[in-house]
Amino acid sequence: MDASLNTIHNVDCVAGMRKLPAGSVDLAFADPPFNIGYDYDVYQDRVKHQEYIDWSHNWIAAVYRTLKDDGAFWLAIGDEYAAELKLESQKIGFHCRSWVIWYYTFGVNCSKKFTRSHVHMFHFVKDPQNFTFRDDDLDNRIPSARQLVYNDKRANPRGRLPDDTWIIRPAGLVGELVADDAGTWTPAELPPPADKEQTYTLRPQDVEQCFQSSEDTWYFPRVAGTFKERAGFHGCQMPEQLLARIIRTCSETGELVLDPFSGSATTLAVAKKLGRQYVGYDVSKEYIRFGLERLDGIHVGDPPDGTPEPLMSAPKTDGPRRGKKQSGKGVKRSKSQPAIDLRDTQAKEKRYSDVQLELTLKGIVECFEQTHDGFSTDRVVADPELNQQFADACSKRGLFGDARTWNTLLFRLRKAGRLSHVETGQRTSISWEDCDEFMFGSEIALQLMLDDDEAESLDEILCDPFLAVKFDKRARKHAPGYTPLEYRWAALKLRKEARNARSRASVLTPPSRYGKKNPADTFEPRSVEEAPGVYVVSDSAKRPLYVGEALNLRNRLKLQFGRRQKKIWAAYTPREFFIQSFPTEKTSTGRLAWQSCLIKKYKQKPPLNYSELRSPV
Repeated sequence: MDASLNTIHNVDCVAGMRKLPAGSVDLAFADPPFNIGYDYDVYQDRVKHQEYIDWSHNWIAAVYRTLKDDGAFWLAIGDEYAAELKLESQKIGFHCRSWVIWYYTFGVNCSKKFTRSHVHMFHFVKDPQNFTFRDDDLDNRIPSARQLVYNDKRANPRGRLPDDTWIIRPAGLVGELVADDAGTWTPAELPPPADKEQTYTLRPQDVEQCFQSSEDTWYFPRVAGTFKERAGFHGCQMPEQLLARIIRTCSETGELVLDPFSGSATTLAVAKKLGRQYVGYDVSKEYIRFGLERLDGIHVGDPPDGTPEPLMSAPKTDGPRRGKKQSGKGVKRSKSQPAIDLRDTQAKEKRYSDVQLELTLKGIVECFEQTHDGFSTDRVVADPELNQQFADACSKRGLFGDARTWNTLLFRLRKAGRLSHVETGQRTSISWEDCDEFMFGSEIALQLMLDDDEAESLDEILCDPFLAVKFDKRARKHAPGYTPLEYRWAALKLRKEARNARSRASVLTPPSRYGKKNPADTFEPRSVEEAPGVYVVSDSAKRPLYVGEALNLRNRLKLQFGRRQKKIWAAYTPREFFIQSFPTEKTSTGRLAWQSCLIKKYKQKPPLNYSELRSPV
């Protein structure tokens, strides 16, 4: 992943955007200084008229350069320069799709003029015939009046696009909305909203004190200092639900969102929550510090703050419906189409959960594509170096969870066939013969962890970095001198071949006797042939401890039962233990089949052998 993405850069936005490749951004949202004398951290918001116009031209041109041909640019600006910046944007090459008014319900008190309580928002595109506008996505549609009020069977089951009037309160609001500089105020002076949970209003006519349906406005309360949503360090913070509508509608999951004036990092925070990549710029180190802290505290799939409008994709739950009853000519109620219940919180919660999981899965696929280096999912999970790169990519993308979670979901995606499009041309060149000298260590370590209930499967061990390291240590204890990837890959190869070995073992007949039973204390590996074969370790009560196979019996038994290793084996039985062996065919699959055959011979199964070599699990 490009290190310049998913962060905020402390640099002038024009200089920063010049470093981005041309045509690399899908959506830009800018809320620049309005040149009205606002007291920013390090920027002086008061320059000469033409100087401000020229500066605006430069950064808007930089945005235009970074945008893809089908990209979109949203500009929020005040009255003083709305017309000028619209014209400058069009001179640069942008086409205006919408001119929206965001009304934020309270404003800055002004001298001898009406209170400032709105912001102009322009929706620009580079190509008026080719741009992203996800109007068919159910996440961007809401119930229509026919569904919402009249329960009319003629209603479009897909709902409709929202009006360009958007009325929504921020979460945690107490009392009415009051500006930060509006003087003294306490919550007791005004009654709280009647609906303490619902922060949206779908239709302006539902709120008598607000606008009529014919007015061209978006209604969002500005985030005041008394609201829980307020980040607490920037005076011009926009509501997350406003940015959510823009980002959901004008970009796709995984695409890049740009904010030239990061400020409180709301654009970037919402982009991250909605599974987009993001990049921001700000000249204030203090804003950046707080902005990065805000970003670190959220994850992909988290719902934007505030209650959203009900989405048409939200699943419906069972139970009584509480639609309004209306009467009048032309209005018919449909028995087959129940009224939509806006208080259906279970449906919304399920939708949030579904969205978070889907965005997380999509992020995992993209992180795998970026880091797998042509290898399979098994290799990415089993290789500590590749797995660290994969986990770092997931973390940088802001996915919720940890390495164990991401590895587990990666395996589930593979089993579900959702990684079939990813090319994995690189092969892991560790053959069965390469594993011969340490395969037994991997097998014993795996079975001990399964028997000790530390994990239920090899996948669970490999997915959890802590369990994987514990597995490495146990394997190394029995067969020292190899890398974690080698131990783990040997276990994967053993699991893959175990079922075939069991099947082939049914053809074989175990010998009634095989080899001399040699006490481990006096055993000399030189007495064994340098040939492929199998061997059995048992105690004085004739109970088997382990059945092994080796390409070279002498070398294996010398390695496994040398002076140091005998102490390890002594821990598995208080009695004296013995070693028997006999030669078999050379092929690894043949030796593994003989190993399974001998394991099955014993009524009391060897405790150190992999369970899937014993019998089906």
